[in-house]
Amino acid sequence: MCGIVGYIGNGEATPLLLEGLSRLEYRGYDSAGLCVLAADGDLEVRRVLGRLSGLEKEVEAKPVAGSLGIGHTRWATHGAPSIINCHPHTTEPDSTGRVAVVHNGIIENYLELREELQAGGRVFCSETDTEVLPHLIDRALADTDDPLTAIAAALSQARGAYAIGVILKDQPDTLYAARQGSPLIIGLAKDKLVIASDVPAVAGAITDAVYLEDGEVAALHRNGSGKNGKGGQTFSFEVRRLDGSSVTPEITPVTIGAEASDKGGFDTYMLKEIHEQPRVMRGLLERHIKAGDIMLDLGGLDVTALNRVLIVSCGTAYYAAMYGRLLFEHLTALAVETDLGSEFRYRHRKLDPKTLVIAVSQSGETADTLASIRMARSKGCKVLSICNVEGSSLVRDSDLTVYTQAGPEIGVASTKAFTAQLMAFALLILRVARDRGELDDKEFAAHLKDLNDVPDDIHYILNRKESIQPIADKHHSGPSALYLGRRFNYPIALEGALKNKEISYQHAEGYAAGEMKHGPIALINQYMPVVCICTQTEDEVYEKMISNIKEVEARRGRIIAIATEGDKAIRDIAEDIIYVTANREAYSPMINVVALQLLAYYAALARGTDIDKPRNLAKSVTVE
Repeated sequence: MCGIVGYIGNGEATPLLLEGLSRLEYRGYDSAGLCVLAADGDLEVRRVLGRLSGLEKEVEAKPVAGSLGIGHTRWATHGAPSIINCHPHTTEPDSTGRVAVVHNGIIENYLELREELQAGGRVFCSETDTEVLPHLIDRALADTDDPLTAIAAALSQARGAYAIGVILKDQPDTLYAARQGSPLIIGLAKDKLVIASDVPAVAGAITDAVYLEDGEVAALHRNGSGKNGKGGQTFSFEVRRLDGSSVTPEITPVTIGAEASDKGGFDTYMLKEIHEQPRVMRGLLERHIKAGDIMLDLGGLDVTALNRVLIVSCGTAYYAAMYGRLLFEHLTALAVETDLGSEFRYRHRKLDPKTLVIAVSQSGETADTLASIRMARSKGCKVLSICNVEGSSLVRDSDLTVYTQAGPEIGVASTKAFTAQLMAFALLILRVARDRGELDDKEFAAHLKDLNDVPDDIHYILNRKESIQPIADKHHSGPSALYLGRRFNYPIALEGALKNKEISYQHAEGYAAGEMKHGPIALINQYMPVVCICTQTEDEVYEKMISNIKEVEARRGRIIAIATEGDKAIRDIAEDIIYVTANREAYSPMINVVALQLLAYYAALARGTDIDKPRNLAKSVTVE
């Protein structure tokens, strides 16, 4: 959830720390701070409450020079957002301390450790769980000459999740790092080594990356005789496990550039990422469809031997999972269930080797989803992940992966990652249905044709986005909104409501339209916007949806319809209409959701909220 960056190199640490933190601010923006080992040997700490811009001003007013440093942007867990709770944390409140730590995660036994450390005379300044770490490391340093051994010994006493960066006052040529349950990478370049919560934070500054595994600690060394990183240095690193055994890590080339994290001329990351969806979808289609066939590598998975599929995910990815379940049921005879990662692991699910578990996650670091698939694997299940991040924990813990290849998604509210998950499900399920003999060649070709139309169908909406803004301006001021959909578009109603809640802070609820009479209809009056996904279908579902909309009309609800271009019937009952192009109902969610993304976007714009960094939310939920 929090963002970490660290630097050791031939140049000044502060500019890279600030640049890296700016790209990680989507992970946390309650407070920000950095610590640099200055030329005089002191640990210089700068911390501010609020956004990173405040830290930039603080550093401008009180410059700090040095070529070794760590930085942090915080999403509060233990302790309210405040200066005393801001990272980095040290063993002393001023520059006399010899250990500084930044941390992402939660130390679950911190109260027990804190009481033990206080009993030994150590003084604490914050309310955080993190502050036990510098004290544990400082205490362990008294028992060994090897700092890496001391850090490992300290961490062995901690239970929970962590990714940490550490600098020591008496180790001016080494940056330390470790991970357990929270992501952390080592970035390699000729003139520097860095650590970061993810690759995009330091893209453009590095050529290769090492993805640290759980239970690993690392030391990043600057070698050479130059003073304070100047002249003739080379760089090396070593990785060990907590038990002291050595690790030979895999080095992965970095293929994304710094421009992947730019706004590209758009006002916000979210608007840029909404506009990237046709390119992302077309890229998936071109990658996996060759000569009229789906060339999706299933890694030898025998889909004919499966009798059950269980899809596990959290948040927006859960709505993608709901879509996946509906499409599986539509095209195959498999029994399919969905479950929330946060609930799955605490239930006694009946799992066996004939159950395929599919995990869906943009980041591949969602703590609850990871815990769920690890439990499933312990029961003998194969795990297939649908993920956006190569080298992530989810990918490494899965038997096979379908990459969504959406590129870095910086906006906290997911857009392109979600539609890419829907497309990945469509490609996967079509392949499974064909391999199981449940879809003949003619039907298969017809599905591929409709899938190939999706990017252009999304372009149609983007080219007419100016017509959506006045609708959002008209309806944004109410305290609440209702979203209704049926069958394949029921998960999209849920996702549309979530987007509105996330970025405009207008309360919104999504429902299966047929369930409206079982409670939500009591909320409808002349002030209530009701967003109805009413695109035309191949059967009676459209007529049922029209009937539900008539029920809203009878209660004077303010109807906003997502409708198929050319639909005349909807004009008589909807106050406002967002038109989309016709496609097969099974693939309409990939199109319709873009209209809802834009509706939420313009509502947030009208309400004056921070669209890219909505309050209380973080992009990647790496703690339970």
